[in-house]
Amino acid sequence: MAANVATPTRPKVSTNVRAAKSRIGDAATAARISREIEGEVRFDAFSRGRYSTDASHYQIEPIGVVIPKTDADIARVIDIAADEGLPVLPRGAGTSQCGQTVGEAIVVDVSRHLNQMVEFDPDSRRIVVQPGMVLDHLNAFLAPHKLLFPVDVSTSSRATIGGMTGNNSCGARSIHYGTMRDNVRAVDAIMADGQAFHFGELPADLAGLNPAFQAVAGQLLDIGARERAEIAASFPDLMRRVGGYNIDALVAEGRNTPVNLAHLLVGSEGTLALSTKIELDLSPVPSHKVLGICHFPTFHQAMQSTRHIVTLGPKAVELVDSTMINLARDIPMFRATVDRFVQGEPGAILLVEFSGEDPDDLLRRMKDLVAMMADLGFPGGVVEAIDPGFQKAVWEVRKSGLNIMMSMKGDGKPISFIEDCAVRLEDLADYTARLTDIFEKHGTSGTWYAHASVGCLHVRPIVNLKQQAGADTMRAIAEEAFEIVREYKGSHSGEHGDGLVRSEFHEAMFGRRMVDTFQEVKTALDPAGMFNPGKIVNPPKMDDRSLFRFKPGYAAPLSDTGFDWSSWGGFGGAVEMCNNNGACRKFDAGVMCPSFRATGEERHLTRGRANTLRLALSGQLGPDAFTSDDMFNTMKLCVGCKGCLRECPTGVDMAKMKSEFLYHYTKRHGLKLRDRLVAFLPRYASFAARFSGLMNLRDTVPGLAALSEKLLGFSARRTLPVWRRDIFHSETPAVGPVDGPEVVFLVDTFNRYFEPENARAAVNVLVAAGYRVHLPAATSGDRPLCCGRTFLAAGLIDEAKAEAARALEALAPFAARGVPVVGLEPSCLFTFRNEMTAMLPGDAAEKLSDRAMLFEEFIAAERDAGRLTLELAPIPYKKALLHGHCHQKAFAVMGAVESTLSMIPDLDVEVIQSSCCGMAGAFGYEADNYDISMKMAEADLLPAIRDADSNTVIVADGTSCRHQIKDGADRNAVSVARLLESALKG
Repeated sequence: MAANVATPTRPKVSTNVRAAKSRIGDAATAARISREIEGEVRFDAFSRGRYSTDASHYQIEPIGVVIPKTDADIARVIDIAADEGLPVLPRGAGTSQCGQTVGEAIVVDVSRHLNQMVEFDPDSRRIVVQPGMVLDHLNAFLAPHKLLFPVDVSTSSRATIGGMTGNNSCGARSIHYGTMRDNVRAVDAIMADGQAFHFGELPADLAGLNPAFQAVAGQLLDIGARERAEIAASFPDLMRRVGGYNIDALVAEGRNTPVNLAHLLVGSEGTLALSTKIELDLSPVPSHKVLGICHFPTFHQAMQSTRHIVTLGPKAVELVDSTMINLARDIPMFRATVDRFVQGEPGAILLVEFSGEDPDDLLRRMKDLVAMMADLGFPGGVVEAIDPGFQKAVWEVRKSGLNIMMSMKGDGKPISFIEDCAVRLEDLADYTARLTDIFEKHGTSGTWYAHASVGCLHVRPIVNLKQQAGADTMRAIAEEAFEIVREYKGSHSGEHGDGLVRSEFHEAMFGRRMVDTFQEVKTALDPAGMFNPGKIVNPPKMDDRSLFRFKPGYAAPLSDTGFDWSSWGGFGGAVEMCNNNGACRKFDAGVMCPSFRATGEERHLTRGRANTLRLALSGQLGPDAFTSDDMFNTMKLCVGCKGCLRECPTGVDMAKMKSEFLYHYTKRHGLKLRDRLVAFLPRYASFAARFSGLMNLRDTVPGLAALSEKLLGFSARRTLPVWRRDIFHSETPAVGPVDGPEVVFLVDTFNRYFEPENARAAVNVLVAAGYRVHLPAATSGDRPLCCGRTFLAAGLIDEAKAEAARALEALAPFAARGVPVVGLEPSCLFTFRNEMTAMLPGDAAEKLSDRAMLFEEFIAAERDAGRLTLELAPIPYKKALLHGHCHQKAFAVMGAVESTLSMIPDLDVEVIQSSCCGMAGAFGYEADNYDISMKMAEADLLPAIRDADSNTVIVADGTSCRHQIKDGADRNAVSVARLLESALKG
């Protein structure tokens, strides 16, 4: 990292930026910045709206957004802002829970471009990174070196190092590794006057520093020396004290412990300087871990036991209460894991982790834990998780604690305003009991979870902040809670920082003199108050509803919806389920969110879309914003993967929301011919198939592909699906043994007209297994049944309802008898499981939803139940490389797909760890989507396919997935049904 050197300095800014006239969306400022930096400048209303919120309950519209590409960009933005008297607010992932990253300022988003490793020295266990580096990405880089950055926050998949530094983040294992302050060695930062300083350990003699930094350092050291006694008297003696500025860092603890000014910037929430590089200390990765899940009949007993358990030397002791357990059980992604590690109906559990290099020692510690639990009166109360995979699954539930809590439907939500309080372990049980009494006094309750090991439990009372009464309740609870914290000599801000919600209470917690000292530090480093005003010093009232996401008069109505959204209280209620915690920003696990992974832009993120929908519905983006072209462009790259339906713990189903949006948008703007051709495919396919030769000329006659792109928008770089003359057709309504167990096989449009061999293979396998296979037809007319998926993709929900009604009429009698309804194409089949009940709510649709199964689901379930008789032989391939369709992942059936493939003797099955293939139905065929489509595919899927040898068969159940694999890697992928058919004996 750079040493402190003299840099050009402009005159000190005297403008009071907090008093500057509002210049939100100022076009002149945007134009000036655009001319002078390499990065992007977003001052439009939609971009401002997307950056007006974080994971708190606050919403403040910024002046504009800048996404810098270089450190020079940051310096120039600061220079321009100072010249024009405008504040600057640095932002990473935007997951702050206290409102740190919202404000009327120029928001500088470092997450998209400034996210690289700068220097790495594995021998000294240190690394220098840019502030936008994501924690999980950092640890993935360090893993081959058997090192890690140990501040393991639950938002590690998206939390940036810059944000963690500004917040003084802690994590589950802080009892062993400490906080960010304990792990940050140095920070390079740009000051309000444009100078670049290196904040690190100060030498004994400051004379060697450049004069400007020497003056600042001397002033700060003078403050530390003067306030030494006040610091000792006012600051609680707890590790989890992150409130205010770390001015105790200005006090030398001894001759051999130099002052490190980086520790002053840690926890400063971007109010003192804007970091450009951060130097971190690293730790070795423990070779072994064991996890004990301790069960307690009551929450209070868990709290009483924590101080005893920590004497065993665990690396983590994390709480999960009964409310969170029950909410997690209602979330499909977590249900199986929770059922595995939770015994019965405990009032609370503690996750107790031991780690180290000696596995035998860890097992001994686990035995000690079991013995201690018995001594405490809870024999048999420990579930032992020794398997790393099991441990990881348990921790994923815990890490999703916030989102699990926020999955509650309705206007009342668990609100973050007292959740960070920390007390000594000996006071923990009494503190939580008294706080629970306060909740009951105010007619609410709280969900408890997190860091029992250090006395810092996250608790969020359920409050309706859409009403003034809710805001009044929030303040009353906060004041009473902090009074108890003071009584216990605890910390009112133990992990998530101060922001807008807790800064107001610094005087009550620390005293007037300490608050004045905070202001003195702020003035020393940022005399004009440019950086992130209103945080830590000079804050507004925490219950000022004009700063809330749901301001007075807020409403988000939408009448005449295409889907039934009543279980959310309407479409607006469903959109409001997004709590902005940003789980959709992850890059390297699961499916969600493929468009964000390809672009890195907030607007192409589930969170960004949900926020934009909410703002548009509530009129905050202007009249008719909901059906505007700006809204269309926000929703355009949503590929309908439904990854968010499963992986967003609050259940935001952006694919369904996109269909609802398009339903209203197309009513206003109409439908393009290309979209109409795709949407109405099921209605003209039977006619078009008669002229398959003519229909296929587009990809055989030179020039026609280019013409189709010009006229219709289908990419000339894509081949289109090949129409077949030998379409799937059955002369009889059922095949197979008359006395065999019944199953309905529903053939979708794509496998009927483009790949009929898949449908024939599935029927052959089912018949070979002894099933009576019903091939249903519409009760009237000769057109085949359809799920309506192509209409939903275009927003033609009324047309989709008509198709769904035809299908329901034909299939309801089977479903009522309990006959499984089986299909091949995941997106079609799962329409019956998801959208069907929202299109045609009622008992018949619910029964069909319950009976609809993917082909592999049915095969695996029948085998597990001992009802499947299917003789299979080895095939020429020894390995199957499996790509899961997004909807297979979203509806948690990949295990069934793997299980079905594993029935083939001597076949090794490997799943490609990938997100969306990029085709997503018709998405990848569109010319203006082609590059994004291929970028999605190249992230993981296509490289894995290219690496596969000729003895490996590529398996994919999605028709568009198979097309992408052929286009991108020139390999033919087959469906599971065809592979099973090839393995049939005889």
